[in-house]
Amino acid sequence: GKSTVFNGLTGGRQHTGNWAGKTVTTAIGTCYGDKRNYTLVDLPGTYSLSARSAEEEVARDFICSDKAYAVVVVCDATCIERNMHLVLQVLEAAPRVIVCVNLMDEARRKGIEPDLKKLSERLKVPVVGTCAHKKSTLKSLITALDNLSDEATKHYTIRYPDRIETAIKLIETALVESGKFYADARYTAIRILSGAVSF
Repeated sequence: GKSTVFNGLTGGRQHTGNWAGKTVTTAIGTCYGDKRNYTLVDLPGTYSLSARSAEEEVARDFICSDKAYAVVVVCDATCIERNMHLVLQVLEAAPRVIVCVNLMDEARRKGIEPDLKKLSERLKVPVVGTCAHKKSTLKSLITALDNLSDEATKHYTIRYPDRIETAIKLIETALVESGKFYADARYTAIRILSGAVSF
């Protein structure tokens, strides 16, 4: 559904190309809001920012860089819990996030009705429901982009047991002092503890 959302937003205003230094193809397109115009990047699909392939590495590096004004995480409404690991990782890494719950029509046909309002309240970011093949439903996603604040959003923060939080704080402090971290220092500290990155 991710690429369907991208195609619905950008229409024919898109082009593809290999990521610099990688044999990974990404698509870039343009869409227009009422307040801003947007350059959208359709990153390779991934369920985690713990990169295990070139595609996942491209997605992780772009999300964790300062190149993106905002990140839209597209979830499948029929099995939304499968996407929550990625959503929480992106919330730790990116300053502005919108969660797009796609395939809402498919979910309803299966008797599933995600509580988008409650999910937004819990995650502290906009959550928008779409049916990407119906372009009219994508208007709410563009509106959510238009309404993002230039100020970084305070997201839901996962709190770990005290011993882990102490370790995170120690690493986070060292990273800030050294200036050697990408994205958010806390996010980088967590990735170091999990063995996903090393410094």
